[in-house]
Amino acid sequence: MTLFCCCCLAISSFGQQALGQRPRVSSPVVNADGTVTFNFYDPAAQQVSVRGDFEEIRSQNLPMTKQENGVWTVTTGPLAPELYSYSLSVDGQRFIDPANSYVNRDISTLSNIFIMSKGTDDKGHLYQVNNVPHGTLSRVWYDSPTLGQQRRMTVYLPPTYDGKKRFPVMYLLHGHGGDETAWGDLGRTSQIMDNLIAEGKAVPMIVVMPNGNPTCNAAPGWWHEGMYTPDGNAFNQRGAKASMEESFMDIVRFVDSHYKTIAKRQARAVTGLSMGGGHTFGISRLYPEVFDYYGLQSAAARMQRDDPKFEEQMARLFASKPKLYWIAIGKEDFLMQMNSQLRQYLDEKGYPYEYYENDGGHIWRNWRIYLTLFAQKIFK
Repeated sequence: MTLFCCCCLAISSFGQQALGQRPRVSSPVVNADGTVTFNFYDPAAQQVSVRGDFEEIRSQNLPMTKQENGVWTVTTGPLAPELYSYSLSVDGQRFIDPANSYVNRDISTLSNIFIMSKGTDDKGHLYQVNNVPHGTLSRVWYDSPTLGQQRRMTVYLPPTYDGKKRFPVMYLLHGHGGDETAWGDLGRTSQIMDNLIAEGKAVPMIVVMPNGNPTCNAAPGWWHEGMYTPDGNAFNQRGAKASMEESFMDIVRFVDSHYKTIAKRQARAVTGLSMGGGHTFGISRLYPEVFDYYGLQSAAARMQRDDPKFEEQMARLFASKPKLYWIAIGKEDFLMQMNSQLRQYLDEKGYPYEYYENDGGHIWRNWRIYLTLFAQKIFK
């Protein structure tokens, strides 16, 4: 027993000594001038760099310099207010920053995140958790008779939800490779909605974020298939009993029966990014009198102009006079041509819509902007 204790003390002393010799590393450090410093300890590394979605290094790595104490460091130029993601490259291998515990998953890729904010009126502030009333974000299982599955979705309830008053509902759909966690984690939905509602810029509303993959019941690791490696195409080879659009009313019926909703067209909106924008495009044609607000964000909106059914659906949709048909996309988005063709079609037919175009491509930075804008347009 004495020998065991002595060994433990020796190991403990050695561990404390080793910890004492290792420099304390903080990363990232947001500086007062708007620059950001990254630090990483690895005295044996030969080459270390940072790669992120900062304007100055979006297409290249930012080399770090090794200090005498084994800490690699680099400081960016001033960054605009925004939520940023990044990773480290250590001798050619991708790593997340061990000094930063804030990490997001996008399909199968993990990245560190940090937020830059300079005031209460910028995007960084909007994406932060601020001292305002907070809504509730829940993971909810529901039954989909159309797909023959129990499925999972994320539901945001506004701060004033008390089970008595009724609220409008925005259905928010993710893109290819995403799942029911994408808009909450990557899109900062609860933070955006909390802040917009607190500032009186958005009507208090329920936000429903379903899983848009009809062959997957839930996010990886959260259903019976276990901890498989997500790749954006999991189980697509199985096929599905129905499409996301065809099964969508299962979600609407569940939400209306389990929450205090205003179960009327004027209190329902649906919007989505990329694949989810394509789903929104299809949902608008299948259920033209169920929703009054549609938002197509960088949408994979594939038209079928040679199909008489498509023409009939579009005519019926706009004859029903939705309050908003909104298209948003970045100038560098690879789906720009598809969206331009949709706009040309709408113009030819005289179908009314609103259009928003900004810089950038097919990225979460844009989709957070689109959610922010769309949420302020609806239910007013």
